[in-house]
Amino acid sequence: MKRIYVNEQWCLGCHLCEYECAFANSGMTDMAKALKGKEIHPNIRVEDGTDGIHFAVNCRHCSDPICVRSCIAGALSRTEDGMVQIDKSKCVGCFTCVLVCPYGAIMPDADGHAAQKCELCTRNLCGEPNCVKHCPNRAIVYEDRG
Repeated sequence: MKRIYVNEQWCLGCHLCEYECAFANSGMTDMAKALKGKEIHPNIRVEDGTDGIHFAVNCRHCSDPICVRSCIAGALSRTEDGMVQIDKSKCVGCFTCVLVCPYGAIMPDADGHAAQKCELCTRNLCGEPNCVKHCPNRAIVYEDRG
């Protein structure tokens, strides 16, 4: 399965991936209208390290996802192709998945009522993950590494 991978040595720490993710999931076609003056809630986030190292944190779509096993409402599931997805209509907002994710890739949504995470831009019309498509230094890639 294709997944998003981050090459930390190439990450500039520009946070553009966060904005592109928020825009891709906004449902709007104009980035300025979608994001200007608004607090963004992307499904990916950049951590800035102390030694000038930056890296993007996103869902790894684990082969045995502890988040899916720990979801008390059955809102998290793994598709046949291996993607971990959230059914927000089932999410009860207990955030057990947030606590158990070893990568810190699941977070509360903008309203704080349900969990959100990277779903590889499958719920929007981008085709490939928007963070990958717009990373200026190609630090984020979308590939199958077997």
